[in-house]
Amino acid sequence: MAAIATHPGEAFAHALQRRSERLDAALQRCLPVAAQRPQRLHAAMRHAVLGEGKRIRPQLVYAAGVACGAHEDALDASAVAVELVHAYSLIHDDLPAMDDDALRRGRPTVHVAFDEATAILAGDALQALAFAVLVEAAAGAALRIELLATLAHASGTAGMCGGQALDLGATGQTQSLVELEHMHALKTGALFRAAVRMGALCAGAEATMLCRLDDFATAFGLAFQIRDDLLDVEGSSAQLGKTAGKDAAQGKSTFPALLGVDASRQRLAALATSMREALAPLGNAGAELLALGEMAVLRDR
Repeated sequence: MAAIATHPGEAFAHALQRRSERLDAALQRCLPVAAQRPQRLHAAMRHAVLGEGKRIRPQLVYAAGVACGAHEDALDASAVAVELVHAYSLIHDDLPAMDDDALRRGRPTVHVAFDEATAILAGDALQALAFAVLVEAAAGAALRIELLATLAHASGTAGMCGGQALDLGATGQTQSLVELEHMHALKTGALFRAAVRMGALCAGAEATMLCRLDDFATAFGLAFQIRDDLLDVEGSSAQLGKTAGKDAAQGKSTFPALLGVDASRQRLAALATSMREALAPLGNAGAELLALGEMAVLRDR
C-alpha cells in the first residue's frame, strides 16, 4: 500500500472532528426528544443515531461538497439524511430475521436494548425522517427533488435493500467474485455513492465532475467492504464495536474467503490507486476526500 499515509494530517483531523460535532448537533435538532410520546420509540431512535459512530457517509457529503465549492451550511441536510438512512439500515440489519447481531457501535443493538417490534418501528421512522429532512432543506425545489431521488435510488431495490436481499439469499452459498462485488456495490456502495453525489449536487457540480466523483465513490465503497471483511477475520469484537467473525459463522462469502487475505490486501492497494486517480483533477480541493479514502483502506474498526 505504498504512498498511502497512515495518519491524517492535523488539519484534516480537525475538520473531521468539527464536522462530526456539527452533524451531531444537527441530528439532535431533528430527532424527536425522548420525553415526547411515544417515548419508547423516540428513545430507540436516539439510541440508534446518537451513539458512537464513524460518520463516514456524512463526512463524504461534506468533503465532496466543499471540494466542489459548497458551504457547509448547504450540506447539513444531506449529511443528516444520509446518516439517518444508514442508522435505519443498521437497526434492520441487526434484527434476528437479518444478521441477528447483539452488538453495534459498542452497545447493545436496538432490538436487544428495547425489543424487536420497537426496533422495526425505529428503523421505519428514521427512514421517513431522512426524507422529511431533505424536503425541508434550505434549497431550491429542483435541487431538493434531485437529492430525494438520489437517496431514494440508493436506498431501494437498486441499492441498499436490493443488496441486503442478495446477501440474505446467498447465505450458506459460495458466491463468485463478480456476484460478491455486485452485491456489495448495492448493499454497501450505493449509499457511499449517494453521499458523494449529494454533496457535489449541493455545490452545483457539472456532469463531468459528478462522473469522476462517482468513480471515486465506487472504488471507496469496494475498498471499505474489503477492509470490513478483513477486519471481521482479524479484529476482535471489542476493537470493532460489533461481533467479530460473524461472516464465517453465518456461512457468508467474503473477499478474504474468495481471494485470500494477501490478495484482498493487494486489491485494497489497487483501489487506493483508483481513488487517487479519480481525484487527481481536483488537486488540493480533493485532499479531504482522498484522506477519507485512505481511512477506508487503513481503518482498524
